[in-house]
Amino acid sequence: MRWTVDHSSREPLPLQIVACVRQGVASGELAVGEQLPPAAELAAALSVDRNTVLAAYRRLRDDGVLEFRRGRGARVASAVTEPAPVTEAAQTLVAVARRHGLGRHDLIRLIERLT
Repeated sequence: MRWTVDHSSREPLPLQIVACVRQGVASGELAVGEQLPPAAELAAALSVDRNTVLAAYRRLRDDGVLEFRRGRGARVASAVTEPAPVTEAAQTLVAVARRHGLGRHDLIRLIERLT
């Protein structure tokens, strides 16, 4: 798995680490039950503070992607690939678009234009 962060990015470092883990799970590089690197080790490899990695790991735990076991570190708990808030926002977008007469292709074009 490739762990990378962009120190010059406006995106907060913990969120970049969260994205790395989510991408690893989605691509199959990280399997359910697989142990992640200890926070101190990953922090040193990424040149970030240990608390930055811990913040990312906690967020992933709260989202149900990771589980912590005392003495065993952080492990992948599930293959959740998209956070619930993103799914909820997408559902809201689809509902609003339908109310305004927009179809699937209209939404796809809109999203492609925005990204």
